[in-house]
Amino acid sequence: MEDKDLERYSRHILLPDIEFEGQNKLLQSHCLIIGAGGLGSPVAIYLAASGVGEITICDFDEVDLSNLQRQIIHNEKSIGKNKAESAKIAIKQINSNIKIRSIKDQLNFSEVMALAKDVDIIVDCSDNFDTRYSLNKIAFDLKIPLVSGAAIKYDGQVSVFDFRSNISPCYNCLFPEGNEDQNLKCSDHGVFSPLVGLVGSIQAGEVIKVLLDIGTSLNGRLLLINNRDTDFKILKIQKDSLCKICA
Repeated sequence: MEDKDLERYSRHILLPDIEFEGQNKLLQSHCLIIGAGGLGSPVAIYLAASGVGEITICDFDEVDLSNLQRQIIHNEKSIGKNKAESAKIAIKQINSNIKIRSIKDQLNFSEVMALAKDVDIIVDCSDNFDTRYSLNKIAFDLKIPLVSGAAIKYDGQVSVFDFRSNISPCYNCLFPEGNEDQNLKCSDHGVFSPLVGLVGSIQAGEVIKVLLDIGTSLNGRLLLINNRDTDFKILKIQKDSLCKICA
């Protein structure tokens, strides 16, 4: 690190769990973020500010006016632009020293798998079960950690599936494919603006903790957030011995 990096990340370096070695490890890490919307916005902002050295962000959607209520990485000038490209512009303004790659095409399973082979961790900021199941399978096959988040109305959830450990459950253990409820969409049911910031910020924190192996992550646990009543619960996730993905 150069002197300017030591100053930029000084508040991290002061933390005994991080220090110079941990910050240097962040600078050498590569994170894949799927989704540049409500959750992907705070995830990308905090990981960029924290000095994760390389970020790849994927989203094929375009910014519209209704997104600006909660997708804080975009602004009025972003309307009509691809979300991944818009996010890249914002991230470079936060930290011009890190490497940012935006993917604006809708990728199939094989393409995401190829992309994920070069990363250290995946962050699921998507809004549909198909993508969540695909990312779970990809992370499991590649044996890399997956940080999952979701938010709708006033309720959010965060979990970590760290497939570097053979005893880690997977997303399919928690929500078996085929048994999920119909997808709830923000456009139909609404979402409380600060909730996505809260969930995304927790996801970003879990990414840093997992990359640096500090503290206690949400691996094997599900954090449930009721932002309306400020209620937090943590449930243990049991590994399913019959799971078709990780058993």
